[in-house]
Amino acid sequence: MTHSSLRQMAVGLGATLVWLDFAVNVAFPDIVQSFALAIGDVQWVVIAYVLTYTSLMLIVGRLGDMLGHARVFRLGLLWSAGALLLCALAPSFPLLLLCRFLQGIGAALILSCGPALATRLESEERRSRVLGVYTMMMAAGATLGPVLGGVLTAKWGWPAVFWFRVPVALAALAALGPISSPPRSAAGERFDTAGALLLVAALVAFVLALNRISGIAAWPLALLSLAALAGFIRQELRAPAPIIDLRVFRLPGFALVNAASVLTNLAAFAVWLLVPFYLLEARGLSFADSGLLLAAASLGAIVAGPGGATLTRWIASSRLAAIGVAMVGAGLALIAFWDRGTATAALLAALLLQGLGLGVFQLAYLDIVTATIAREARGVAGSLAMVTRTLGTVSAATIVMLLFRHLAATGDFLAAFGASFTFAAVLAFATAALLASHRRQGRR
Repeated sequence: MTHSSLRQMAVGLGATLVWLDFAVNVAFPDIVQSFALAIGDVQWVVIAYVLTYTSLMLIVGRLGDMLGHARVFRLGLLWSAGALLLCALAPSFPLLLLCRFLQGIGAALILSCGPALATRLESEERRSRVLGVYTMMMAAGATLGPVLGGVLTAKWGWPAVFWFRVPVALAALAALGPISSPPRSAAGERFDTAGALLLVAALVAFVLALNRISGIAAWPLALLSLAALAGFIRQELRAPAPIIDLRVFRLPGFALVNAASVLTNLAAFAVWLLVPFYLLEARGLSFADSGLLLAAASLGAIVAGPGGATLTRWIASSRLAAIGVAMVGAGLALIAFWDRGTATAALLAALLLQGLGLGVFQLAYLDIVTATIAREARGVAGSLAMVTRTLGTVSAATIVMLLFRHLAATGDFLAAFGASFTFAAVLAFATAALLASHRRQGRR
């Protein structure tokens, strides 16, 4: 293995630190029991973390482009190690949420510069292959997360899903080694502070509006989000050095594929929100067995990484994206029909299909974004890909959970479970149809 390949693996290992967070989903029932929470309250464990790194990622990506991707990535590894240790030691639910906020800052530092750093270590001609390996490593983290989460939770309780990642962060930091990280910014180039503040306000208000969607507080929050978004767009169009050049969204299909990323991840995250409760309540499985089954949801994405990179030589990334979303929809549709007697093989098949489709879509989407945005703004490109992905995740934590709780109020868990996944499948199929339709129109 070459020195460059070793560094690629170190960057991938650092990225797995974030995706190993799927271990936390397996620990949801134990967190609910330990802090005497209602099931719906556990969504804040997701929101506090994901909202933080979503709102900061474009900002940190811009800083990475200016100050050096390797420098920001290393800081993210070190910060994450400390935040994860604090999460494991949190004595109350409010303090756990505070520590999850700190963990989100570390994730933003890692995710914003991971793709940029990985592609910088190789020639541009190898971009798709590098991104394939990078997405494979992320999928490996998502696969191992629930497996380790189940075993560790069963033996040591929910704090273990946090502290086991501290040595992973330190190992990635040591393996990365010295990489030159020269500032890219020209003399006198300034950071767009006003744009950064408006972006954070827009994203935070948007997610909080979703969370309060059934109450009166949703309306002022939604208006605040729209006002901040309008201000952000106005600021970016006139700023001499914007956080992101919004003119790129005028390119054919670029706005659509980013919207598709939000919708696809909204649909797909239903697996991580609801399947853990199905496996424990409807099937009576242990934490360890639940983790093993959930691992199948991302196991397919490990194959999709290098496999999808090979397919990009013969199939356009825009077409691969539509195919991937359709596979996600098919997997979710199969999950909607689960009952207490569904065969284990059928559970695995549905989860594998959904995971393979999501992996194909993520690779194709990341390839489109990094190819479209200028290479000198690769930190912003990688951040945009992660922002749309996590916006979908946060939306799912609110919308899907709200739908499930409303349906489950009747006391029929399986009926609510099936209806929620039917909604997710329909959303995925509709997104795939939009992508395919735009591609056909583009050929005319």
